[in-house]
Amino acid sequence: MPDILVPDTTDLARMVTAAGIFAVPTGDVRLSPDELDPAQILAGSPQTSSVELWSSPDGSQSRGIWEITPGTVIDVERDEIFVVVSGRATVVVEGGTTIELVPGSVCLLADGAKTTWIVHETLRKVYHSLS
Repeated sequence: MPDILVPDTTDLARMVTAAGIFAVPTGDVRLSPDELDPAQILAGSPQTSSVELWSSPDGSQSRGIWEITPGTVIDVERDEIFVVVSGRATVVVEGGTTIELVPGSVCLLADGAKTTWIVHETLRKVYHSLS
């Protein structure tokens, strides 16, 4: 199946309002490259990409699809829930726990949590986050 292009978020919001629904096969959605701060990279050459499917009018919430290639990165999290669609990673929370992410995992991240992501296989997730 060819990559699926998602409309601009403004157009997508209009489509959802008009139709009341929008759906795409998450594995086939074409993502756009994101900038990963080199200071976040601890090992390998991980790259991230994403597409925002929705954001609240005040910008405090967003929903989308995000992907990271193998490597190790550090991050400070936002309040987020996500579901892993594909790939595999280990997430270590500073001063906390370690979790293994696999397809089907549902994860909740706490705002401000300091994490280390050890990505074993390119990981793609569908998320909802608060900023």
